[in-house]
Amino acid sequence: MSGGGGPAAPRAVVGVSGSPGSLTALSRAADEARRRGAELWPVLAWQPPGGDLAARRGPATSLLAGEWQRLARERLVGVLKDVFGEAGPGVWRYALVAQGSPGPALVEIADRADDVLVVGAGRRSHLHRACHRSVSRYCLAHAACPVLAVPPSPLESELAAVRRRNAWRLRLHTGHLAEKTGPQQGA
Repeated sequence: MSGGGGPAAPRAVVGVSGSPGSLTALSRAADEARRRGAELWPVLAWQPPGGDLAARRGPATSLLAGEWQRLARERLVGVLKDVFGEAGPGVWRYALVAQGSPGPALVEIADRADDVLVVGAGRRSHLHRACHRSVSRYCLAHAACPVLAVPPSPLESELAAVRRRNAWRLRLHTGHLAEKTGPQQGA
């Protein structure tokens, strides 16, 4: 569903990037919207490569802004179709593409006291924290509404471990998988 809700309806605003954590947050936000009788507002915030300052340096980059926004819109539509299929989430939905940093963009959109802002809690490694600003921390510190920080799913942690092993080209240990399936037939 999309369109149709009144302007004063409560909203479940959710940050969407396409990452596994944001997909989990999107599903949780749809559940929260259904539970609260709220509208679902998935938001994909985007920035030009090099940030806003780099985009202001020349006219060529400002001409590309429309293309970057189109790509962001396509990505958001694709994520929504991947998560909800053609049927949609079962609640009123207003999908938004916002230019800017994710934290400030989400806080600006979720500006009503009856909103709930849903964000993925993301990875918790020390290296990741040092290199990347945390959207969930920003939202928790600055939002005018309740913030629901959704932890990564256990499957996401398992996939991250597999990716790390593959990055280091370590052998995958499949012995524990054979134990779970039971004895082989005819062996």
